[in-house]
This record gives sequence, C-alpha cells and structure tokens, in this order.
Amino acid sequence: MRNLFRFFLKQNFVLLFMLLGALSIWLLTKSHTYHRAAIVNTTSNFTGGILAFGASIGDYFRLKETSNQLAEQNARLQEKLYFYEHLNDSLLIELVDSVGFEYIPARVVSNTVHLRNNYIIINKGSKHGIEKEMGLVSPSGIAGIVIGVSENYATALSILHTHARLSIKFSKNNQLANLVWHGKDFKKGIVEDIPTHLSPAPGDTLVTSGHSFIFPEGIMVGTVLEYFEQEGRGLNEASIQFSTDFNKLKYVYVVNNRNQNEIEALLKLNVYE
Repeated sequence: MRNLFRFFLKQNFVLLFMLLGALSIWLLTKSHTYHRAAIVNTTSNFTGGILAFGASIGDYFRLKETSNQLAEQNARLQEKLYFYEHLNDSLLIELVDSVGFEYIPARVVSNTVHLRNNYIIINKGSKHGIEKEMGLVSPSGIAGIVIGVSENYATALSILHTHARLSIKFSKNNQLANLVWHGKDFKKGIVEDIPTHLSPAPGDTLVTSGHSFIFPEGIMVGTVLEYFEQEGRGLNEASIQFSTDFNKLKYVYVVNNRNQNEIEALLKLNVYE
C-alpha cells in the first residue's frame, strides 16, 4: 500500500494530465456534434476491426465444421434430388426404390489412381452406419464399393480396380452393358458386352442400371469416347471418359440401400422347394 501511494505521488502530474485529457475528450463529444461523430467513428472502426479479425480467426477454425455441415446438407439434397427425378415414373416400385437410398457424407483420407488395383479409404466407419457392399459416389459420379469397415474408417474397392465390374446402361436407349477397368488410364474405362445392333457415338452418356442393388439407378458413370467393333464376336466395346476425376477425389457419399438386405434375402429363396 505504501509503494502504491509513493507511485501516485511520483506520477501525479502524468495522471492529472491523462485525467484532464480524458475529461476534455468527453466534453468535446458532449458539446460538438462533429467531434462526437469523429470520435465515435474512430473507436467504432477500431473495435469493428478487432471484432472482424476475431471473427475471421473463428471462421478459419470452424472451416472443418462448416465443411461437414455442407456435406451433410448436400447428402440430404442428393436423396431429395433422386426422389424428385423419379417422381413421375409410372411404376410404384421405382418410387419405393428411390426413397430407399440414404446418402452418408464422408471425406477421402487415402486414395490411389496409378496402381493396377486401387483403393479408397474414407473417414466413416461402422459407428456411422457404414457396412460392406455399400456404394461410393462422388458429387459427379460413381467412385467405388465398400469392402472393409472398422469403427471409424472404411476401405472401398475403387472403380479403378481390375476386379471392379459394374452394371450400367446407355441413357438414350436403356441398353445394358458392363463397366470394367483395364488398369491403364485413371480417366478412362471400358464398356463391355455392347450388342452389335447398337452404335454408340462419342458423347453418349452412361449411368448406373440399378441392377446391382448397390447404386441407385441413374448415377452418372461417364461419356463414350470411342466405339470398337469386335470381329467374330457378338458383343462390342467402347472406351469412356469417367465423370469422376479420381485424381481429385476429396469428398464422397456412401450410398446405403435400406432395402438391400430384404431384396437379397428374397433372391436366396428357392421357390421350387
């Protein structure tokens, strides 16, 4: 206490100057509109700058949370989009199937494209509802099929895998075919089993057929690049450009067919027993 008293005695002129200065500023703000506006504007800019800086820092640290929220919202929009695209279908079963798919957003934590057999690892696992045999789609098309699941992560067989084979169809005529990858260019795939009476043209689009029960019908696969006639065979081939850029894969959706177990159980029944 004695030291504090000595400090005030020693600095009395400085403290008195600061007090008189503050009083003068206060009197100015009370007596002159211009001065009051200038002072308030200055302090507001200073305070606003600090608050804006603090908000920008907060926004930076909330980027992950914001990104996850957007992914969740996009997943719900994907479900609604697929539903409304099939709203006018004449068969009730198509409408039921469209409602039966759930989209779960996930982030890609590991992905290869230059190997002969490539895999994708995502940051969602069993505790998030992920199971084997669920499809993986990017915002622009198909990506893979889940083959392994832990509590927090899942591994998917990339479409860029020599064992990957997917039922697809041509958008313009609904003709079925099969998609494979020959282990070469990650941008291109091969469509096999094209009937000879068809002549696909460059730019024709291909989508999922829905026959695998893993992917909904109509998910984008790619576009035709070149058509190949196979002499002496009843079926032809075509090369396609994948709609998904596997080299830039960051976010995906895990597609859960809520009706898959029930459908597979029915398929296992032997009606002739």
